[in-house]
Amino acid sequence: MSELFGILAQAAAEPTDLKPLGIGLAIGLGAIGPGLGIGLIASKAMEALGRNPEAEGKIRANMILGLAFAEAIAIYALLLGVVIAFVL
Repeated sequence: MSELFGILAQAAAEPTDLKPLGIGLAIGLGAIGPGLGIGLIASKAMEALGRNPEAEGKIRANMILGLAFAEAIAIYALLLGVVIAFVL
């Protein structure tokens, strides 16, 4: 752990060395939420289909909409990583 603090302290003198760390954190942490969300959406949709197969059309439509919204958050995280890499 002390090695990490040493690396960060050394990098504080040279801020350009922290860019890859920022990119990795932005994309990595930005993908955790959507990944969990997509898993929960699919899990609950399969559970709902098992309980009520006649509602397959409505469940599928709502599931795809939810997946699209969750994936949009991951795309924003990727965009943030690109901005950090090329603009800042």
